[in-house]
Amino acid sequence: MSDLGKIDRELFDTVIYPELGADREDVTLGPTHGIDFGVIDVDGKALVTATDPLSVLPGLGFERAGRFALDVVLADVAVSGVPPSHLSVTFTLPPEMTDDELAAMWHGFAGRAEEVGVSVVTGHTARYSGVDYSWVGGATVLGVGSHDDVVRPDGARPGDKLVVGTGPAAEVTGLFARLFPAQIGLSPDRIATAQERLADTALVEDAMAAASAGNVTAMHDATEGGIVGAFIEMADGAGVRFDVDSDAMPVADGVDALCDALDIDPWHVSSCGTLLAAVDPADADNVVSALRDRGTPAAVVGEVSEGTGLYVDGTQRSHPGADPSWEAFARLQAAADGDPNSR
Repeated sequence: MSDLGKIDRELFDTVIYPELGADREDVTLGPTHGIDFGVIDVDGKALVTATDPLSVLPGLGFERAGRFALDVVLADVAVSGVPPSHLSVTFTLPPEMTDDELAAMWHGFAGRAEEVGVSVVTGHTARYSGVDYSWVGGATVLGVGSHDDVVRPDGARPGDKLVVGTGPAAEVTGLFARLFPAQIGLSPDRIATAQERLADTALVEDAMAAASAGNVTAMHDATEGGIVGAFIEMADGAGVRFDVDSDAMPVADGVDALCDALDIDPWHVSSCGTLLAAVDPADADNVVSALRDRGTPAAVVGEVSEGTGLYVDGTQRSHPGADPSWEAFARLQAAADGDPNSR
């Protein structure tokens, strides 16, 4: 059985991938490891689509939780280089969620959708017994564009430069500091700094800015498995080698302190909002500037060459497998619930 989080590759390859329903010619990109979106041809246009579960975390406050939930589901289409435009959403809510809490959550969710030009076109909202926070439904995101504009995570080429926006562990840092400020063991000032990282989890605007600034050959977001996992997926998918300089990596304030306190590797944990891109070397500085102009920390952190695998400071790195943030979350939740053995 797989650990918490996404199922492992063996289970995907043996159970999911062999049975994908009808074989249709209009599906130009179907389920593929390391690629979190699909592409359908509709009268010569590329319809990019992705589906994700919806997580609503009451500890963030319901309006902020709604914004965060939407940012997570929009990311997979955004990294295709095609702007997300339409959304189908299902909320399967716990019975204890009040009408006022639902209204606040939806205000944040729909308000964020309006900011990025996304329309909700259909959905289903209901309360059901047996449902608990935080996993309360799912959403499918759509974007329409030219097939030539689609950027795949496996498109990196030898000679490309590697650009990172935001840096590692922003999502985990911001979420944990908001949800468990008393359990992490940092000073109030450091917790406050870490909480600011929740604002770094929005990816749509960064992905669009990068795609418009130059010849971006591959983009990916650093979710489960973090930067290491995402870079390995990109390198393996393209059949190339990635060399990364750790000293060049942008790291936001509060990340190292929180990850050290929880004994987790910031390069291994989920970081929605962190953009990884392979870029034509002639355009790498333009992409970095476009991200920085938005206020996003960004840098060229490495390059692509012939070969295989991810190398950080000359040492090959392996995929972390299970994301350590799951276990850290469980420890913090147990501590919040009063378990004396949780730390």
